[in-house]
Amino acid sequence: MTVLEVKNLKKGFSDTDVLKGVSFSLERGQVLAIIGSSGSGKTTLLRCLNFLETPDSGEILVEGKCLTGAHLSEEQLRRNRLDLGLVFQNFNLFPQYTVLENVTLAPKLLGKGDIRDKALALLEQVGLLQKKDSYPWQLSGGQQQRVAIARALALEPKVLCFDEPTSALDPELTGEVLRVIRGLKEKNATMIVVTHEMEFAKSVADVVIYMADGVIEEMGTPAEVFDHPKSEKTRAFHRGTHELLF
Repeated sequence: MTVLEVKNLKKGFSDTDVLKGVSFSLERGQVLAIIGSSGSGKTTLLRCLNFLETPDSGEILVEGKCLTGAHLSEEQLRRNRLDLGLVFQNFNLFPQYTVLENVTLAPKLLGKGDIRDKALALLEQVGLLQKKDSYPWQLSGGQQQRVAIARALALEPKVLCFDEPTSALDPELTGEVLRVIRGLKEKNATMIVVTHEMEFAKSVADVVIYMADGVIEEMGTPAEVFDHPKSEKTRAFHRGTHELLF
């Protein structure tokens, strides 16, 4: 079943066109990895999908329901945001709240009642049940990011998006976050992951998009995009990434 459809999405800032007509679809349970150089439009795409930015034109559909359009009220937009969760680069946890309070806050504000048991189960899923009464400052970066994942899952989004989830972490902490994402894949979660971790994208993604200059330069399976790219821009990106690693 198609969960997400993006049709000719465009977004610009001042005189700069950042997204120049992006289209793709995502099936239930698929993991989509988005790769590309800085400035290619990856983060802007995620922000548009989560309505942190308003697209200039184009459509976003979740399970066939169009979430975009000038006719939508603020209340409708707020409801639409719940269909797509977002895990930020820098965690964005509330420092004055405990781990458990961070996970339960948004559902409570939305009137979802007592979700303590569900929140505890999510913390156990990300391996942090024992930290439920800790504050963010008492956690490592990797632990904070795992709390952020549990917080996003608490709202039961149809698609969970990650914006460079390991970019703010030391290499030794990156693995614990990637293991959580792998675990979500095993539970058939539908996810979009903007990442610079090429090996992770290659091993976990069902579909890979390479973005360049605000467009999808190449899209396909990991084998197609990483091992047999058709675009010279994609090949040049891989060469540059390889040189940075070695």
